[in-house]
Amino acid sequence: MLSLRNISKSFIQRGLVLDNLSLDVSAGDTLAIMGPSGSGKTTLMNIIGLLEKPDSGMITFLGNDIRNYNDDESALYRSSNIGFVFQDHLLLPHLTVRENILLPILALKQSRAEAQMKEEEAFTLMRKTGISELSAKYPGTISGGEAQRAALVRALVNKPSILLADEPTGSLDADNAEIMGELLSEMNSELGITLILATHSDKLAGKMARTMILGHGKLI
Repeated sequence: MLSLRNISKSFIQRGLVLDNLSLDVSAGDTLAIMGPSGSGKTTLMNIIGLLEKPDSGMITFLGNDIRNYNDDESALYRSSNIGFVFQDHLLLPHLTVRENILLPILALKQSRAEAQMKEEEAFTLMRKTGISELSAKYPGTISGGEAQRAALVRALVNKPSILLADEPTGSLDADNAEIMGELLSEMNSELGITLILATHSDKLAGKMARTMILGHGKLI
């Protein structure tokens, strides 16, 4: 499904972060990427999601070379194929939980019927993740664990092929981290979504089929 070949990325202040890195991910994979802070995990996730461009190398998705997509093509790739979950939920404080979750639907050109179907599926996911009763609440009035579950549902409403989760349990207590880990595994098994996680958590990594370590710019 996804292939990265000889990806390099450097920054003026940090120097070389990714050094001829290669990675293959098949449909339905669950992959944890571990490594110390500053090793480039977030940079790698951003490159997969076309939020950043590598300095060199090739990225292919479903056989298509996507590295040189322009801004519009990159945005369409993300909205159609990629779901993001970050350490901080990034819910907009002035929107309700429901409005936050449905935001990605607005990014795609689709018929009213298609949008309505996705809304119904979003409510199904809200029930599955235990946040359906929070629909009308604002992010500032719910717990961190509930907000992170809302962020997960938001990432799934457009039925992405790949879910990129960057430290999804990093800001959660042990109980909520366990809940999030179980939910991620369920989304993979029930919906067939490919998971790529960047994490410091051995427990979360243990729920994935593969774990790779990022260090000195390379994955092992």
